[in-house]
Amino acid sequence: MSATPDDDEDTVWVEQEAFIDRIPRWVAMLGLAVIVIGIWHLATEQMGWVSPIILPSPGETLSDLIGVGTNLLNSGYMLGALWTTTRTVFWAFLIATGIGFSLGVLVGETRFGERAVMPYLVAIDTMPKVAFAPLFIAWLGFDIASKVALATFIATFPIIVSTAAGLYAASENERMLFKSIGASRWQTLVRLKLPNALPFIFTGLKIAAVGVMAGAITGEFLGGGQGFGALIREAASMLDTPRVFSLILYLSLLGLALFFSVAWVQKRLVFWNKADRPGGVG
Repeated sequence: MSATPDDDEDTVWVEQEAFIDRIPRWVAMLGLAVIVIGIWHLATEQMGWVSPIILPSPGETLSDLIGVGTNLLNSGYMLGALWTTTRTVFWAFLIATGIGFSLGVLVGETRFGERAVMPYLVAIDTMPKVAFAPLFIAWLGFDIASKVALATFIATFPIIVSTAAGLYAASENERMLFKSIGASRWQTLVRLKLPNALPFIFTGLKIAAVGVMAGAITGEFLGGGQGFGALIREAASMLDTPRVFSLILYLSLLGLALFFSVAWVQKRLVFWNKADRPGGVG
């Protein structure tokens, strides 16, 4: 007796999707934001559980967000500070990408890099990077260069590791195939290993996009300058927590812009890779 289409459908096991996973993404994000803001409002304004010096109310933060946004739109002094931070982040990310990719290829493609260079890189990465801020300031001064150096220092290692891991991703069969058709080491790297490594590399770039923001703001916070980090330090010294929160939120927009720019480029260059799409953020 032959199986009917209905019988075939009954034999296929389909994982039951949970109700929470069926909620549209924008609805889930909006609902979570409403819950967080509601608890925040309850803790600060309704019940008074938290001092406004420690945590401003949503109303105070919104008012300051509007004030900062107005200053930015009117080309006030905050726009210059934001441009300074943006330049720091851009140059640090660009330099970190170049250095990280180069060292990643060295580590992933040569035994010298794997055995001699990588242990030193790991040792450097285990050090507290913020502690290097005074050294960069002493070497490069209080200008933007010291902030770029610190942000680059923080963001480089994830790119190195992801690039090296990506170069190892090509299977033994694929490498043997290229070797059997007489491909040179350079051809194997460019035509096999690097395409396979792209998803890994972009993962490292996304991590670096977050790290470079932290490095730039830390450098401005500790080493002076004219960026948003300096404005946060000044607002914190005056216990102006609404201003601190609003500046941090605007900085998060800058970080999101960089992160999703990397994700956009990844979708254009690595369109064939679907592994990170379901449930991912980029």
